[in-house]
Amino acid sequence: MAIKFNNVSFAYPSIGTTLALREVNLDISAEGEFIAVVGHTGSGKSTLIQHMNALLTPSEGKVSVFDMPVAKGEKLTPIRKRVGMVFQFPEYQLFEETVEKDIMFGPINFGLSKEEAKAKAREVIKTVGLEEEHLERSPFNLSGGQMRRVAIAGILAMEPEVLILDEPTVGLDPQGQREMMDLFMDIHKKTNQTIILVTHNMDVVTEYANRVIVLQNARKAYDGKVRELFRDRELLKKYNLDIPAYMSIVAEINKVMGTNYDEVLFNLDEVVSELTEE
Repeated sequence: MAIKFNNVSFAYPSIGTTLALREVNLDISAEGEFIAVVGHTGSGKSTLIQHMNALLTPSEGKVSVFDMPVAKGEKLTPIRKRVGMVFQFPEYQLFEETVEKDIMFGPINFGLSKEEAKAKAREVIKTVGLEEEHLERSPFNLSGGQMRRVAIAGILAMEPEVLILDEPTVGLDPQGQREMMDLFMDIHKKTNQTIILVTHNMDVVTEYANRVIVLQNARKAYDGKVRELFRDRELLKKYNLDIPAYMSIVAEINKVMGTNYDEVLFNLDEVVSELTEE
């Protein structure tokens, strides 16, 4: 397993003994998974993913990442290279005078030569949908969406084996949200790299993820297939999760028309197929 949690609990020293994570057990592969982590504010989502990137170490239990222990006194830098983290509003972390230098910063700090880092910058700028000509521009003269892509390119340039996304679509309009998520799905399909996504958007969960982890009151409440979770209305109510848009549309059609279409539909193609079946 790439990431393993064994009975992990965590308490922030600043808030005393109140646990932000409580007895979490979890196994995540390095390949083939697109995992959504959901739950309401304060449920432990950010605390969970910061253990995966070794930004936090457990108060109790054990976390290992590629068989390396996440613990005080251990060397944690190699973990941060292998598990990349894209924070909310990653564009706020840009600081260099050119896009190229910003993308090169991480690879150079992890041991690449200047020329190797330059080559990597030329590669990843295209991966995030920008042109090489952007490399010579100041990141602060780009649009907000372009700045976010540059920040993501800087993470990809470090060649992480697992990519963690903390609310990557926050602050974007609907078109920008789709473009950003399609970018990550394209990376996932091309590399088979595991992606872990923290989000409040259930439409994003149902359209992109193949596994969902629900946190509630600092505990792991659900870990399984997306479709199985959304087929169980009692669980959705229990976890206080929103109904995705396409499911709501079909449910309303059934209510108004007296039909019995399958309501667990996650995208337009599925809806069209269900409604046009003879």
